[in-house]
Amino acid sequence: MRILITSGPTREYLDPVRFLSNASSGKMGRALAAAAFERGFEVVLVSGPVETDYPDELEVREVLTTDEMLKQCLRIFPDCDAVIGAAAPCDYRPKNYSDTKLSKSAFGGMLELVETPDILAALGKIKRPNQQIIAFALETDNAREKALAKLRKKNADFIVLNDPTVIGSPEATIAILKRDGTIIEQLRGGKTEVARRIVGLLSF
Repeated sequence: MRILITSGPTREYLDPVRFLSNASSGKMGRALAAAAFERGFEVVLVSGPVETDYPDELEVREVLTTDEMLKQCLRIFPDCDAVIGAAAPCDYRPKNYSDTKLSKSAFGGMLELVETPDILAALGKIKRPNQQIIAFALETDNAREKALAKLRKKNADFIVLNDPTVIGSPEATIAILKRDGTIIEQLRGGKTEVARRIVGLLSF
């Protein structure tokens, strides 16, 4: 079985030295990839820029922007049995990019942003009946309702709802929801063990 896993953040550049991003470390993506490899799956990891070292035996595709991650995933997913979307792609990018470094005065106190593509929603549109999608969500309020909305938008089979404390931490606190809204499991523990449980959701 071939599994696509996305990991880490993406960057959206304003000029050659400034960018929007987030604090995703890639640790959960690494743990998921290791857990899938442990089960004998062929793993393709698409990762944004992280300081995390991925195991040498994995096939890793490195990207920077959300568009780059989307293009890689659209190429890879049709030949995969499942995707686990653990990456935290940047949701917005600057409307305009400057080839030269902008001065402080160039901003005028305003930065105009546009939405980036939703990677898993794009994969959900081309998902075949025999393929599976596990999505992730990190919310600070109305968490269950927002996670369910994301699950349906992305045509996912499950969604892993993260607590904000997971960012950069060796531990994770999660709830796993299925399509009817049922919380099938709540876990707190090391990311290695949590990743094994998430990978265990895949049924072939």
